[in-house]
Amino acid sequence: MNFIERNKEIYDVKMLSPLVWAYVGDSVYEMFIRTNLVNHSNAKPHKLHIESIKYVKAKAQGNILDKIYDSLTDEEKEIVRRGRNTENHHTAKNSNVAEYAKATSFEALIGYLYLIKEDERLKQILELCID
Repeated sequence: MNFIERNKEIYDVKMLSPLVWAYVGDSVYEMFIRTNLVNHSNAKPHKLHIESIKYVKAKAQGNILDKIYDSLTDEEKEIVRRGRNTENHHTAKNSNVAEYAKATSFEALIGYLYLIKEDERLKQILELCID
């Protein structure tokens, strides 16, 4: 995703709210899932949408985080912790507070790695999501 300029310095990214990381991470993750589905299917848009929901809903993201957590670095685990503990006044319509917090922390990790331009590490983590 080099076509989108990411011009914040790492220090500045670290100062952002974890909810900002999650805001970006939600978008990056959804784009990854949608692109992966298109690359591996000839399905029509509605079927692609139904399939993508299996990956992007809060419960699924929480399960992915559980699956990859032990492979995260200490810094990445800290990003996850900050994402989980940040105060969020929203919940997804089909999840509970705990699932939503875990999904937010997963999205925060994805957004953080994207914003600091850790593209290789981001790719490694995203590829673990679809195994």
